[in-house]
Parts: sequence; structure tokens; C-alpha cells
Amino acid sequence: MNKIKFQTLEDSSILVKFHIFFVLLTLIPLGVLILLYVEFTENGRVDLSVEQLNIVLAIVVFGIISGYVAMRLMLKNLIDVTSTSAVKLRDVLGPEKIQDFLKGSEDEIAILTRTFREITFRLEENVSNLEMTKKTLQSVLTRVGQGISSLRDIDTFLDLIVETMTEALSGKKGLLLLVDEEKKTLQVKAIYGFKSSLLDKINFSSDTSPFAPALKTRTALIIPKIQYLDSSSSQQDDIFDYPIICAPLILRDKVLGVIAVSGRKAGSSFQDEEMALLLSLATQTAVAIENSKLNSNADRTYFETLSALAMAVEAKDPYSRGHLDRVGAYAVQLAQHFALPLHEVGDLRDAAKIHDVGKIGVTDDVLAKPAPLTEQEWVMMKRHPEIGEGIIKPITSLQPLRDIIRHHHEKLDGSGYPDGLKGNSISLSVRILTISDIYDALTTDRPYRKAMSQTDAFRVMREMGEAIDQKVVQALAQILAVA
Repeated sequence: MNKIKFQTLEDSSILVKFHIFFVLLTLIPLGVLILLYVEFTENGRVDLSVEQLNIVLAIVVFGIISGYVAMRLMLKNLIDVTSTSAVKLRDVLGPEKIQDFLKGSEDEIAILTRTFREITFRLEENVSNLEMTKKTLQSVLTRVGQGISSLRDIDTFLDLIVETMTEALSGKKGLLLLVDEEKKTLQVKAIYGFKSSLLDKINFSSDTSPFAPALKTRTALIIPKIQYLDSSSSQQDDIFDYPIICAPLILRDKVLGVIAVSGRKAGSSFQDEEMALLLSLATQTAVAIENSKLNSNADRTYFETLSALAMAVEAKDPYSRGHLDRVGAYAVQLAQHFALPLHEVGDLRDAAKIHDVGKIGVTDDVLAKPAPLTEQEWVMMKRHPEIGEGIIKPITSLQPLRDIIRHHHEKLDGSGYPDGLKGNSISLSVRILTISDIYDALTTDRPYRKAMSQTDAFRVMREMGEAIDQKVVQALAQILAVA
């Protein structure tokens, strides 16, 4: 059974209320006049006693008063809505701007209309900002996620973080600084949009620099242009664009540093949503920095262990002592001659120190044999590059060394081992280590022959022709000043 719902006047719509008030204000007086008119037209006159006239007047007055009271209540509700909207708008615009906004607007309907228009505009703007923040966050996470797989070290990762964050927030410049607790300074670790020469001249104090408030409050802040009282404040003002948005790098209640974006390409200031985004990214960056330190320590321990193992192998052969260090020195000089990137120079130096670690799998009698090796012994010896690669394969940080260690006995004509690579299949780093290894082997005493002179060693390498890279041979000759 359907229930009949009754609606009170208070809950009725404005249109329903208007109809009721219209009846009270107009139709009741009008109805009385119509009755009097009909009476007059039919009888030629209106016969009303004083008592009847009083009743008619009472009905008319009651209708007018009732309509007035009801209309006033309706308008009061409208004014209350206007006042409430103005209060809400004051929260949005602030007490100062609301005065200018409402100045000269005495019409409540006009105020209400402007209020709803402004609130609607602000809501749309907030929705737009939220959408932009969402897209910004997705952009940051996407770029960082794509870059992580190809990153070689924490420095490259931090460079990516600063660049991505600056661009995502439409900033002009970005930087990341780490705290030096002993010196109480902030050391520049990664920058974007700055000239590094400018930052090299400035000493950022952890107590008085523009980033000090963020470090002390341990929260993200938007910093306007303020003159700080330290000795380098004028220099800092010159290199920064304002406002600055910054967030501390915090891990387990310890402040590691700060990440900041300076200036805006568009818009007057940063928003709260952007501060929250930067703070979240700062937290993740702090974790990455700490993990990098732990991994770096572990990786260094692994490498030092392998180096000790390689030196132990080297020590078995009195003729090859010092071979690893000498090959490393030649390789680094050649890498610098060919202007290889710093990380490739480092890889070559490290690979040189452990390139023969695979000889741990070769018997001592073969390693120290005072005569040429038999075919069977050569099969055993040729396995040492593969064994060396297998030893470092499980160690993530040493992956860049695998190619160099495995292929340092390859030849450009395909006659090398273990894979018989040819030509461009052999990287420049491998070619450099190959030449360095061959040169040191030729110029040191061996169980089956005496060391060659530098001149004879280069003659032998040149006679090898296209089997090895003659450009690298010539570069080593120039470095060692050998004709």
C-alpha cells in the first residue's frame, strides 16, 4: 500500500510558496471585490450591514497580513542563504578580498548570484588543479619509473629526480642538497637549470640559508623572497628565483637534506597539492639515498673481496706480480685519451683489477708452466674469461664489468676467445683492456721468455695487424712516448 506523503509549507519549493502567498495577497481581496461587483450589477446597489462590512474588511486585512508575513519569511530565508554564501565565500577569498567583492552590491539576489558564480569558479579551479596534480604525479612516477631501470648510480637517479620534479611543477630551477653534519652546511648534490659555476662559489648554511625553515620544521614550505642574515645572503638572492618550494629529505627522524624548486614558469605561486607531492617525493628520495649508501658499502666489499681473490691468483705466478695494477693504469690513460665518460673509465679501472679472477679455475701447473701450453692446456686456459664473468654475474653493481672481463681476449678478426667476436661487436672498452693486457704481458718476464723492450712490444702489436685495434695501439704509444 502506497503511503501518501504530506509536505509542509516550510519544506515546499519557492515556486509553491509563491503561489500560496499570491493567493493570500491578491486572490482573497480580489474575490471580495468580485462578489461586491456581482452584487452591484444584479441589484444596482450593494447592501451590506456594518457587521457584514466588518467581516469583509477583516478577511481582506487577514489576507494582506498573512501574505506579508509569509512573504517576509520567504525573503528572510533567501537573505539567510545569501549571508551563509557570503560567509563561505569569505573563507574562499579571505576577509580583505570579500569587502571588494561585495562593495556596492546591496541587492541580495545579485550578491547570491555573484557568490554562487565565484564559488562555482573556485570549485572548477580546484578540480582543474587536482586534475593537473594527478597528471603531474603520474608524469613524475612514469619518468622516474622508466629511468630507474637504466640508472647506473645514485647521482644519475638524483639528477633525474630534480629534473623531473622541476619540470612537473613548472619550475625554473631545481636542486637537491645533502646535509654535512660536521660542517653544518648543505652540499649541492644535483641541480637543474642552474649554472654550476655559480653554486660552486656559495656556501649554504643549514641554519641560515633559505632552506633552514624547512629543515627546522621538517615539512614542505613555500618560501617568498626574504633577506637572510648570513654573509652569503646577497649571493643566494641573486641565484634563486622566488617563490621557492622545498621539502626536507627525512629518514627515521634524521634530516638527510632538502629538495627544492625555485621560481615558476607559469602562475604566481605553488599550491598545497604541489607541496604534498614534493614532500612525498622527498621521502622516497631519502629512502633511495640511504639504500644507495648501504648497497655501495656492500658492493665495495664484494669488489674488494674479488680484488683480493684476483691478487691471490696473481701471487701464484711470480712473473705476473703487479700485472693487474699496470694494466689498470694503462687502461685508465687510454680511456681518458679517448674521452670516455667517467663511469666507463671507472668500469675499466675496476675491470682491470679483476679481469684475470677467472684463473682461479686454472690449475697452478698450467698457470706457471715454463713452456708453451699444449692444446689441452690452452682449452683450460681459454675458459678463464668465462669463469671470471660467472664469478661476478650474481653481483648487480658489477654487471657493467661482465662484457669487459668475458671478452678481453677477443680479436677483431674473430680469432679470439671465448665467443669469437669480430669488429664492431667488440666495444672500445674491451679493445682498450685487450691492448693494455697484451702490452704488459709482452714487456714483463714470463716463465718461457724474457721481457721485451717497449719498441719490440709495439713492433709485435703492429705486426698483429687487424687482429687488434691499431688506433688504440698508436694511442698507447703516444701516451708512453714510444716511436
